[in-house]
Amino acid sequence: MYLPNAANAYIPPAKILDYLLSMESRRGRSKARFFIQFGFSREQWHLFAEALLRHGASYEVVNIAETQYGPTYALDGVMRTPDGRNPRVRTVWMIRNNEDAPGFVTAYPIGR
Repeated sequence: MYLPNAANAYIPPAKILDYLLSMESRRGRSKARFFIQFGFSREQWHLFAEALLRHGASYEVVNIAETQYGPTYALDGVMRTPDGRNPRVRTVWMIRNNEDAPGFVTAYPIGR
């Protein structure tokens, strides 16, 4: 099973700018270090957004978790990066109750 309605997936820019690529974010700092080392940057954050959306549309769902807000979908696979090293990453998406477009929740590195 692939991410439902992946073609309609969305990522709020703040998720990238204030979290995944922010060295000031206490919760996101380690993720920012990880993604920045592969060539992603705040200045070209849209490239990171495109890579995340591509990831969400390319891999099969490995886990579905039901939450009070709606189901979350985890996908594992290689992420294409600007420097070409392409690490394995998990992305997590949620389809909120009464919505049909998956919204981006988070991304982080996974083992080989």
